[in-house]
Amino acid sequence: MVADIRLISTDFDGTIHEDFAHAPVPEAFQTRIASLQKQGVTWVINTGRDLASLMESMGRARVRVRPDFVVTVEREIHRHVGGHYEAVEPWHANCARDHASLFNEHAREIAALFTSLEARFDATFYHDTWSPICVIARTNGQMNEIQVELEVLCDALPDLVPVRNDVYLRLSHRRYSKGTALQEIQRLLGLEAAQTFAAGDHLNDLPMLRRKIAHWLMTPRNGLPEVKAQVEAEGGFLALQPCATGVLEALDRFGA
Repeated sequence: MVADIRLISTDFDGTIHEDFAHAPVPEAFQTRIASLQKQGVTWVINTGRDLASLMESMGRARVRVRPDFVVTVEREIHRHVGGHYEAVEPWHANCARDHASLFNEHAREIAALFTSLEARFDATFYHDTWSPICVIARTNGQMNEIQVELEVLCDALPDLVPVRNDVYLRLSHRRYSKGTALQEIQRLLGLEAAQTFAAGDHLNDLPMLRRKIAHWLMTPRNGLPEVKAQVEAEGGFLALQPCATGVLEALDRFGA
C-alpha cells in the first residue's frame, strides 16, 4: 500500500542517530528526507534532548537537512524559522505553566520522595529546568526499582508521570508527551494521524507510537522489546535494519 504521508516524526538517538558510527546520521537518510521536504512533507525530530543538546549533536553529526519542527524534552515544540528555532505558542507557555503548577502543588511529596530515593539508591539524583526529580541510574535493573517507586507516587498524583529513556528518568505532566506534541503539530498543519509516520526505539517514544497518533508506525531493529511489542500490536512495521537504515526500510515499505 502506498501511504499518503505528509508528516514524518522521528526520534533522534537510536532511531536516526547512531553513536560512534562513521556517519551517525547517514547521507542516504538525509537525502531522502530532503527529497520528501521538497514534495511538501514536514519532518519533525521528536526527542528527549533539550534544544541546545540536539543542535550540538546535529552539528557534530553533520546533519545538513533541518527538521521543520523539533519536539524537545518530550514536550516543547519549536518551529524552524530562518536559521533558528522558535518556541511554538501558546503551546510553549501553556506547557511551562502546567508543569510549574503541577510541580509546585505537589512539591512536598516530590521532595520527600527525592530525599528517600537518594538515601537508598547509589544513583545520580538532581533537578533541572524541566523536572524536580531527574535520575541517572547505574544499571537498567536499578532504574527498574527506582521507577516502581516513582510510579507509586504518580498513581497517587494522576497528572504526574515518569518519563524514562534507558537509565535516565524524569517527571512530566501527563498532558504533555511526544504523542500530544505530535498531535499539536498535526493541528497546526491541518493534518491527521492517517497522514503521519512515526519512528522510535525507546520507552519515551511509546506515546507517539500509536495508530491514533500516527497511522504509519515503525521501530528499527535496535528498538527495545517493549517498543517492538507495541508497534507490532498497533499494526506497525518492525524493520530488519537498525537506526536510520531501518527508517529508510520502513519508508520504502510504505511507499513514501
